[in-house]
Amino acid sequence: MTITQLFYVLAVAEHQNFTKAAEKCFVTQPTLSMQIQKLEDQLDVKIFDRSKKPIELTEIGKKIVSQAKNIVNEADRIQDIVDQQKGFIGGEFKLGIIPTVMPTLLPMFLKTFIKRYPQVKLKIEELTTEEIIQRINDGNLDAAIAATPLQNEDIKERVLYFEPFVAYIPKHHRLHSDAKINLNDLDISDMLLLEDGHCLREGVINLCKSLKQSDADKFQLESGSIETLVKLSNDGHGMTLLPYLHTLDMKEGEKPNIRYFEAPAPAREVSIIYNKSELKMQIIDALQNVISGIIRGAIVFENVEIISPLPHLTKT
Repeated sequence: MTITQLFYVLAVAEHQNFTKAAEKCFVTQPTLSMQIQKLEDQLDVKIFDRSKKPIELTEIGKKIVSQAKNIVNEADRIQDIVDQQKGFIGGEFKLGIIPTVMPTLLPMFLKTFIKRYPQVKLKIEELTTEEIIQRINDGNLDAAIAATPLQNEDIKERVLYFEPFVAYIPKHHRLHSDAKINLNDLDISDMLLLEDGHCLREGVINLCKSLKQSDADKFQLESGSIETLVKLSNDGHGMTLLPYLHTLDMKEGEKPNIRYFEAPAPAREVSIIYNKSELKMQIIDALQNVISGIIRGAIVFENVEIISPLPHLTKT
């Protein structure tokens, strides 16, 4: 049994196709098939049911794949140890980003990071916080950018920035004429929220509950994206709260609907998070330095008050 054979098994399990798996592994399909067949012969089991289309794992195959992930990940860590010792900043780095941060933050730092660290191969995926925690603990993500605190003892957090919230208030709304918004003016009964499971939604609900003890189930409408919230608000369905960075590229016709909060403004904490046993610290340091430097010039708020959802509800 070899690490290479296990790597091939993982590739087939992921793509459910020998040809696609071979392309990913940069080998010919006969070579990959032969190595997997050798492993099956050695173990005297069938890892894949080749009669199914697409190919499926057998029951024993599922258990083998689960263990193979651990073995391959641990083998990769040997190179991470060497890179860390040498101070080398390069190699593959798997990064997750939550949906309410990805659209605004990624375009801000990606070009600069790639230019500064050309030997790092970033693999970026948009994931919920729940998915991120699972993948970090499974060794399938090196780090992630998420709203914190998470209060997870296995995960370390490094604060990147504090992002204030602003109110988006359309014409004819009761608060549209106000120059600034007081937290006590918020009423969840006329506020648009993201769908259940978004940490931004839970943060707004908790903020309103703490102020007025509102019933969190009495919101009017919910949506899967911040852009849709703005459109619904423009159509007269209520106001909403937006993370500050989402307002920087808004349409000129929408900017007059933005209202800032009286100090201290509510804000969310955004951090880079990783497993406490993570070894690719030189890349995490590089990401933190690039992002913090860029954000420092983009967010000019000084007096903010951090709000966060309940830890067990934090998802995106």
